[in-house]
Formats: sequence, structure tokens, C-alpha cells
Amino acid sequence: MQEELNILIQAQYPLIYMVTSEEERAERTIAAIAQHKTQPKRLYVWSVTHGMVEYGQPRQTHQHNTISPEAAIEWVVRQKEPGIFVFKDLHPFIDAPATTRWLRDAIASFKGTQKTIILMSPVQQIPIELEKEVVAIDFPLPDLQELEQVLHQQIDLMRLRRPNPETKEKLLRAAFGLTKDEAEKVYRKAYVKNGQLTEAEVDIVLSEKKQLIRRNGILEYIEEDETLDGVGGLDELKKWLKQRSNAFTERARKYGLPQPKGMLILGVPGCGKSLIAKTTARLWSLPLLRLDMGRVYDGSMVGRSEANLRNALKTAESISPAILFIDELDKAFAGTAGSADSDGGTSSRIFGSFLTWMQEKTSPVFVMATANRVERLPGEFLRKGRFDEIFFVDLPTPEEREEIFKIHLQKRDRDAERFDLEQLAKIADGFSGAEIEQAIIAAMYDAFAQNREFTQLDIIAAIKSTLPLSRTMTEQVSALRDWARNRARPAAASFAEYQRMEF
Repeated sequence: MQEELNILIQAQYPLIYMVTSEEERAERTIAAIAQHKTQPKRLYVWSVTHGMVEYGQPRQTHQHNTISPEAAIEWVVRQKEPGIFVFKDLHPFIDAPATTRWLRDAIASFKGTQKTIILMSPVQQIPIELEKEVVAIDFPLPDLQELEQVLHQQIDLMRLRRPNPETKEKLLRAAFGLTKDEAEKVYRKAYVKNGQLTEAEVDIVLSEKKQLIRRNGILEYIEEDETLDGVGGLDELKKWLKQRSNAFTERARKYGLPQPKGMLILGVPGCGKSLIAKTTARLWSLPLLRLDMGRVYDGSMVGRSEANLRNALKTAESISPAILFIDELDKAFAGTAGSADSDGGTSSRIFGSFLTWMQEKTSPVFVMATANRVERLPGEFLRKGRFDEIFFVDLPTPEEREEIFKIHLQKRDRDAERFDLEQLAKIADGFSGAEIEQAIIAAMYDAFAQNREFTQLDIIAAIKSTLPLSRTMTEQVSALRDWARNRARPAAASFAEYQRMEF
């Protein structure tokens, strides 16, 4: 970033808009450029509270009558010598006609001079009059090298022993995406809470990222206690995920492996697609962020929905490596075809922006999406390169149904050996995992109402009183199987039996 900013200043770009919330760190970077040996420049910083003050001088020594933005810009225009002039948080005033006009006058007067105005703000707000004149840049968050310096400083201040390389990488990865101040505070918090900085404190550091998600409003931080062992069947999908459990480590980069992009899980409703996404986050030890497309769409003003998506994706990138979970992708982007007639093209623009981000992203954000109705998905999602793999989750086989019954019985502190799982699996032919769970719960309610323990017969009665989705939605399930036969990878260990049920 320092090199790019230096090039813009040396190339005499008159107006630069820097988006950042780290004022102190950004000021130090600009000061390093201003103090360059070959072409040194004076650096001034303006704020609405102190006016124009030369960098490094006490705040009381501000230039006379420069509190208002218009007066400050006029003062900059009158300066004869080269300089860099930083304006902090000008965005509340930038739409005022006088402020916009003075900025345009300043741009015109800067031609052939060594003067540059930098607008520094956490909010990007550029009037249409300045769009052709300004260069907008994002000041990046600290990289791992800078965070390592922060960690070592805190360890030295606390007089702790340096952690081993593996622990240090986990502490740094956990803080990646935080500002320098946030990293310092959360390392101190971990020390105050436990008196040390070891691998056990990684969860405390990760907790700071939850605050980032809560402040965003579009993303939701999901915590899941269930492990991958709590998912019945789907052995091929589990194997694929376990092979990539260390794909985001530095060791994988040195080995030459690319970072995984994402995966799409298609299948019958209730067969564990969402649960797989949630348990993967725990398997990979990564934060799981749910993108709620309903919160993205905002019709209050033009462009607001697109800005919401950009902010959500930027937040996900800032705390990467992470998993971005989009449940029921077919519903989230189902209306893109007729978007021009229904919402003025907003859905189409959001869809295009999301596709472009998926294709071009370099940050370690793994997109995990689920879908039930493949015919509703735009074809652009299904082409190679968007996802690393497309898996199809079929209805469970008899062996998988046995495993699912066993898991749900054990989850409710019941001995699975008391039940004939083979018989239950046979009777529950055509049931999804969710329907099997509900059958067990229904049996428990019946027995509980009679003040007794539930039995095999209670579960059988609950199964026979339930009409599974595979029979009520026969055509939809058959169409999905026909589509997936040669287009998706079966999630089961053996090749999926697409025609094993007779409807």
C-alpha cells in the first residue's frame, strides 16, 4: 500500500480518497512518504475539531481560521510549497455545494505542483462532481508480519515466553482481519483472562471477530457444537472435507497447493446439507459466517443493496480464512432472470457482483452453498471454476439410515443396542435424516405422555404415521436425481443409487 500511495503522490494525483478506520497507522504511512529523502514534503492534517495542524506539532498550533472545511481547503490552495494535506472524516461535509466547489478549485490549481489532498475516512462517499478526479483506495488491514510485531510487543510487555511456531501461527491467524489496535487489545484480554498466550487462548482472540460480524449486520456468526461424526453417512463428502482440513495453512502454501474456493451441495431437503456446512467449520477450525441474502436487499435507496453485499464480502475477507455459508442458494438468486421488471435490475446486479467476486477473489474465503431446486439455479453458478466440487446428497441408503438412527438415539442418551436398527431402517425407506429424527422425537413424546420409556414399537408407529417428502414430492426428487446423475459427485461412499426407490 505504501508503494502504491507513493506512486500516486509522485505522479501528482491531486485528490486521493483513502478508506480506513486506522487513522494513526495510515498517518504514519503517509508521513513516511512525506519524509522521503529525495522529495520531502510537509504534511498537514485537518479535522473538524482542531483545524489544519502540521503533522508532529501540538494540536493547539493549528492554522488560523481553518476549522470549517471550506476555509481549510482555501488555505491549502493558497500554499505555494509542496505538501500533502490529509482531511479526516470530510464525508459529512463533502456533499455541501461550497465544499465540493472548493475541492474542484483545488484540483484545478494543483496542476504542475507537488500538492496532494488525501481524504481519510472509514466511509467512502464521493460526490458525482468529483468521480472523474478522485482515486479511491482501501488502506489494508495489518498483514501477518505486522501482526507478528504486535504479538511480540505484547509478549515482551507481559514478560511471557515466546510461543512455538505452530502456536504463534494460530494466534496470528486468529487475529488476522483485526486492526492493529484490536489485535493489541484482544491479546491483552487473553493474557488478563488466563495469564498466558498459548494455543488455548486462540478462542479468546477469535471472539473479537464475532464483534466484527455483529457490527456488520448482514453476516451472522454461527457456532456449532456438532462434529462431523454426528452426520450419518455421506462418507465420500466427509473424506473430501477431511483431506482439505489443513488446506489454509502455511504448510499447504509451501507445498504448492492452491486455496480451496468452495463447494456446492445439492440434494433432497432434510438430508444433512446445512449440517455438513456447519460441522465443516469445526473440522477446519475456521469461523463460519452465514450470508443472509434477505438482509442484503434494501430498497430504501438506490445502490444500497449492492453496497450491503460489498460490505459483507469485504468483512468476510477481512477475517479470512473463513467459511462463507449460503443456505438455499436457489432461493437467494432465484429472481435474477426477471429482475429488470421486478426490482429495477437490483437482483441481477447483485448476482453479477457475487459471481465476479467468486471468480476473482484471492482471499482464503471458502464459499459453502446448499441448494434443493437445481432448476432454479442460474447456469453461471454451475460452470467449472466457481466451485471446487458439486456434491449430490441423496436420500440415505439402508446402512446410512441405521447409522442415523444410532446417532439420534445416542444423542438422546439412549442405548442403541436396545433397538433393532436394521428393522427401523427398513421400515423408514424413503425417509431423510431430518424425518428420521422427527420420528424418534414423536415416539418420545408419545411415551412421555404415558409416563414410560419409548420402545421400538413407538418408533415404528411414528414412522408409519409419517408421509415422507420423497413421496409427497416424487417428481421433484426424481428430477433432481436425473440431473445429478452425470453432473454432480455422489456424497455417499458407494455410487449413489439414484433409481433405488420406486415411487
